[in-house]
Amino acid sequence: MADLLRIIGLWRGRLPWLLAGVVVSLLALASGVGLMAVAGATLASLALFAPLVLRLLGTARVVLRYAERMVTHTAMFRALADLRVWLFRRLAANSAGGLGFRQAGDVLSRLVNDVEALDGVYLRILVPLAGALLLLPVAVIAIARSGHGWGAPALAAVIGVLFILAAFVLPWIAARSAMDAGTSLAAAMGQLRIAVLDTMTGWREVRAFGAEGRMLAAVQAREASLLNAQHTLAGRTALAGAGTLLCAQAALFAVLCAAGTEQTGSLGTAIIAAFLVLAAFEVIGGLPRAGAYLGHAAAAAHRVLEAADAPVPVPDPAVPAAPPSSARLEFDAVSFQWRPELPKVFDGLTMDIAPGTRVGVLGPSGSGKSTLAALALKVAAAQTGRVLLGRVDIATLAAADVRARIGWLSQTTHLFDDTIRNNLLLARPDADDAALWGALDAARIGESVRALPDGLDTWVGEGGARFSGGQGRRLALARALLSPAPILILDEPCAGLDAETERAFLATMNEVAEGRTVILIAHRLIGVEKLDRIYRLSGGRAVAAAG
Repeated sequence: MADLLRIIGLWRGRLPWLLAGVVVSLLALASGVGLMAVAGATLASLALFAPLVLRLLGTARVVLRYAERMVTHTAMFRALADLRVWLFRRLAANSAGGLGFRQAGDVLSRLVNDVEALDGVYLRILVPLAGALLLLPVAVIAIARSGHGWGAPALAAVIGVLFILAAFVLPWIAARSAMDAGTSLAAAMGQLRIAVLDTMTGWREVRAFGAEGRMLAAVQAREASLLNAQHTLAGRTALAGAGTLLCAQAALFAVLCAAGTEQTGSLGTAIIAAFLVLAAFEVIGGLPRAGAYLGHAAAAAHRVLEAADAPVPVPDPAVPAAPPSSARLEFDAVSFQWRPELPKVFDGLTMDIAPGTRVGVLGPSGSGKSTLAALALKVAAAQTGRVLLGRVDIATLAAADVRARIGWLSQTTHLFDDTIRNNLLLARPDADDAALWGALDAARIGESVRALPDGLDTWVGEGGARFSGGQGRRLALARALLSPAPILILDEPCAGLDAETERAFLATMNEVAEGRTVILIAHRLIGVEKLDRIYRLSGGRAVAAAG
């Protein structure tokens, strides 16, 4: 429950909306109860102006119920939107280098499904609970004063006990009993999303290796787990709902029994009491089912906070040092491994990259080429040794200051499903159109963009799908060039391109990166690169291959 309370605390920015939803809900509740009471009085022929009152209360109930739906759902949508933004920022803060060892499907499930599951905390639990707390004393007092000689106080006590049982005790019992089922449901939903996303993103490889059957079996197994968890939770919910129904029927039976022991003159007040009981138990009818649902919400809250509270791999120092003026990048006896159980990637790595030089870093897969970029960008931290920027240990610098001085173009650089303009502005949000066109021209794609009907406002499609591989890579290069960073790391920038496109891209790089430090990370060289020095990674160290 502590996780749920913390989530509710994160909604404090939407407190006016949330309170407004509760107030409108209580007004709708009052109109509904009043309508039932007047209807009972009309049936008992005790109300002189019942038709007019019924019309007014009926109209008010319809209007207030509509307003309740609008206000409560608006409040919840805004609160969930704030929660998603908060979670995204926390994920972004500790995922600067990508998802790392996380699975994309699991992160997506927490950001979408788990956050969405929390809407019921307000709509299904908090709002109805507020109504129950208001209705309990009103109903008990009204029934206690509704009769004279037919045991109204005793009847009110019985109704009160049944009401408390249905509104508070049964929801608590349902929540406790369904906690494990809710946890299983949240986990099963995440596992299913992981399986489906892995299958779809790797579909070409799945088809190439004839693994469709195995992947489908994995998806179906996780789907079966999800259905089993849903079935268990549905069973607990049904039992909770049955408990509420039994309480409501027992309350009505008590009213009828009390009325049956009295004279005919008490029939009118008995009818009113019966209608009040119906109205009261209608309001709280969903609370035990919501209690069973609470286990799922609690598990979802725990998963959301678990993702948000993941430690930042390389936290900033409490008092960052002043950013250096020099662009010299050094690796001083660096040792690093991603996890204690994994082998070391670097063991005494030493490199000195002077400002304005062009350096090639070669090595096979797994030799640490991308890890080198991660260390330079302060995405990962060395276990021993130092990474220096301008003779200053980057451990003493703010990550934002480091990344402002080091641009990065990777083999998996992503183009978002947005306009060319907005994709470029990621590198420099204050850039004007002249700067954008300058970067596009430098990357040798300016003319192609000018030929498009919408120019800079052309949508690139998901992952740059509306452009060829070479064009997409040039758009990513333009974005990197737009950054004023004096150091540019190119991590396999031509991966997936054909030989001709690769040569043209590297030839462009030779021309447009003048004056910057360029670190080209690659498996091999093709002969068109202009480099001042080449290092080869081997055995966790950098061996100078040329100078």
